Amino acid sequence: MTVVIAGGGVAGLAMALTCEQIGVDAVVLESVRKLGPLGVGINLQPNAVRELFDLGLADDLDAIGIETREWALVGRNGNDVWAEPRGRYAGYRWPQYSVHRGQLQMLLLHHVIARMGPQAVRTDQRVVGYETDAEGVRVATVSRDGAASIIEGSLLLGADGLHSAVRAQMHPGQPEPQWGGAVLWRGASFGKPIRTGASFTLVGSMDQRFVHYPIASVDASTGLQLQNWIAEISFDPAAGWRSSDWNRRVEVADFLPAFSDWNFDWLDIPALIENAPAVWEFPMVDRDPVERWVDGRVCLMGDAAHVMYPVGSNGASQAIVDARVMGAQFLEFGITTDALHSFENLLLADMSDLVLRNRGHGPIGVLGVVDERCGGVFDDIDDVIPRAEVERYMSDYKRAAGFARDRLNNDRATIRPGSRVAR
Repeated sequence: MTVVIAGGGVAGLAMALTCEQIGVDAVVLESVRKLGPLGVGINLQPNAVRELFDLGLADDLDAIGIETREWALVGRNGNDVWAEPRGRYAGYRWPQYSVHRGQLQMLLLHHVIARMGPQAVRTDQRVVGYETDAEGVRVATVSRDGAASIIEGSLLLGADGLHSAVRAQMHPGQPEPQWGGAVLWRGASFGKPIRTGASFTLVGSMDQRFVHYPIASVDASTGLQLQNWIAEISFDPAAGWRSSDWNRRVEVADFLPAFSDWNFDWLDIPALIENAPAVWEFPMVDRDPVERWVDGRVCLMGDAAHVMYPVGSNGASQAIVDARVMGAQFLEFGITTDALHSFENLLLADMSDLVLRNRGHGPIGVLGVVDERCGGVFDDIDDVIPRAEVERYMSDYKRAAGFARDRLNNDRATIRPGSRVAR
């Protein structure tokens, strides 16, 4: 009754920890030879934090993350379009965290190995295909030196990300990831705290913007903190992207001139960009929703199922929620195809809608309204857009993304303490 998990990212490791919690044998297959703390800053919404707390990780998250106090949209001239408290500061029972993705992945990996043993994560095992029948699933892997292996299990969960081999076999005619025209340059720099010292801010317009949030506490000796940032510019997608390498290190000179005058009393954007030791370029892509996630004893989850634009800060959050919802289905239906179909029925339609909603700019789409009404420059936002209109916009998105406050606060635990799958 072993669950085979393709991918040792956030989704796969959260799934492994959930399996251990409910008494299910699991093994994670990861393509790299050694997992390391790669990535950039991410935000964990309260719905995902609740699940990590239920996995016993509350103290660990406090150690590696910053509890977010505020989320703010700011116009091109530096004036607020919208600002609201977040996490426990907004009345949620759980925090929102800003954290380095690599540190979160290493935290999850540490607990998987501590609770399940080092044999629970097999590295240098790239999943390349599967066969499934009434008895189980056989997962084909290849190592970097070309050695082929077959791993057998009861079910296969494809948590192998944007370029999922599991999804490619399930949907062989799928197109390449879709680029909508936006290019992101991402880095992390030390700087003075801004606003609350734990604020997520997005400055600019629909065509050009700058995202900023801290991912470490203030250093007492310097007064500085490590701050994650994303510079974004939209181009004409019909022209195609100039590079075939989608994740590459670049020089700041490639994009800094477009932000050279983005210097406000409270935030010096050019200085943050120039102070970054490394900058990476990512054309922003997603995939069209698919009509099914299940193929026999195989099911997609996380980015393999529903990779989405990072405009709502919920990609990693949903990956964690996926793992917990899958665990709840195992508790109800056992390690069976019924559990996979129940998971699909619960989440596929809503996640497909969220992928398309994020493609339409998600919660930051209100900047498009501001752009249309005043060109993005204003003195008093109330003269441009009524507060009630923005509140509706934000509430609709939180509800769609699964972290509407009152509903989340009143929901019962996804997995009740002590629950175990019947043998």
